[in-house]
Amino acid sequence: MTSTPEKRIEQLGFGLPQAPKPIASYVPARKSGHHVFISGQVPLVEGKIMAEGTVPSHTSPETASDCARQCTLNALACLKNSIGELSRVTKVVRAGVFVSSDPGFGGQPLVANGCSDLLIEVFGQEIGEHARAAVGVISLPRNVPVEIEFIFEVE
Repeated sequence: MTSTPEKRIEQLGFGLPQAPKPIASYVPARKSGHHVFISGQVPLVEGKIMAEGTVPSHTSPETASDCARQCTLNALACLKNSIGELSRVTKVVRAGVFVSSDPGFGGQPLVANGCSDLLIEVFGQEIGEHARAAVGVISLPRNVPVEIEFIFEVE
């Protein structure tokens, strides 16, 4: 791929948002060696929560997948603030996806695909493929349906 990750985000019809400000006592990104750890990102769009509640009773799996995509865009904004250019990413190492789930819901991997598919579209298969956990939890901060944390390898 010859275009930058930022250009690919635009070509996909998305904009790289402003990096969300932390809502508690933590930093959004921490670089250690060749890795950048991104704190859990929630689905904020211009400071507003995209959806609330558990999946699937309050938020549909499709909307939750869209939320996962927004969490990823927010994480990429935090990453860009930390390293300057997304083209410095040499590997997406891991995504930890937490889905606020109703008892018996087992579709967390499909919700998490909103994140994984975007990372592969933005960085390409070789850099964008990653290890992942997709876990159902009883609740998340601010009653959001999805929260995602990341590890990126950078040059």
